Amino acid sequence: MTREILAAEGGSSFLVPNGTLIAELIIFLLVLGVIWRYVVPPVKRAMNERQDMVRKQIEESEQTRKRLEEAEAKYRDALSEARTEAAKIREGARADAQRVKEEMREQADREVARIRERGEEQLATQRDQAVRQLRSEVGRLAVSLAGRLVGETVADDAKRSSTVDRFLDELEGMSSDGSADADSGARSGERR
Repeated sequence: MTREILAAEGGSSFLVPNGTLIAELIIFLLVLGVIWRYVVPPVKRAMNERQDMVRKQIEESEQTRKRLEEAEAKYRDALSEARTEAAKIREGARADAQRVKEEMREQADREVARIRERGEEQLATQRDQAVRQLRSEVGRLAVSLAGRLVGETVADDAKRSSTVDRFLDELEGMSSDGSADADSGARSGERR
């Protein structure tokens, strides 16, 4: 009866498979097989290659990150060493400048002492020259004055020479006492 009912209604039952459904199922399985055989392997390969490429990029980025950290550490170390070296150079330059300053001061002190010594020598030489000139001038004046005072002209060279020598000896004795006093006065004036 169910068959009759089915035949009367159009003759097809969705519960009973007919040839179209089986053909569609076979075609679906064939398409699925073709896709599985020819499409899936290249897609799988492409996906695997893409995953490998992403994995390599991740590994490379990790290596790059590590290299960057190492480079930053080296940079910090180099910067620290450079600062330390710069501090050493500054200290060395300060020490050199101090040493040069001391050497120049010592050299200037030696130069001042040498100039002072030379000046004292020149002063002594000039004083000796002045004393000699004064002696000769005083001797000539003394003879002239003695001649006037005594009223006689000293015609004899020997007498004149002995009179001049005696007078100079007396002057020298007086000048030695006076020059010692003058030297001590000049020295006390220098101290002030």
